[in-house]
Amino acid sequence: MSFRQAVAVTLSSLALAGTGLVTSASAASAAEGQLSAAATEHGCREGRVCLYRGASWNNDKPAFSYFEYGYYNLSGVTGTWRIFNNQTGGATMSTCKGFDGTLCEGNLQMGDHIDKNMTPINSITLQP
Repeated sequence: MSFRQAVAVTLSSLALAGTGLVTSASAASAAEGQLSAAATEHGCREGRVCLYRGASWNNDKPAFSYFEYGYYNLSGVTGTWRIFNNQTGGATMSTCKGFDGTLCEGNLQMGDHIDKNMTPINSITLQP
């Protein structure tokens, strides 16, 4: 559970426990369930960049998911893939023709997706 989720669950538990309607354990479970459903789009958790095989959402099952800022070298990612930037706070991502985040092109904005031929792509970067 992420720090944001833990804080939200704790606050929800305290608010609901004060009403006497539910126990804090059930309040935490309910709040966590709501966060999980709201924080996922096309199977991609909020705050992540997800890659899907082909030019589709692949039944909402990403093949790869990346979370931390920096570069990621890709292996075996060739042909057309859908890239979805589900990061928050205005974070962007780029595809790069070189390894280690070099020779990068464009920025995919938060909330956007693109279908891209990844054959010449060797890495991606996630940046704030």
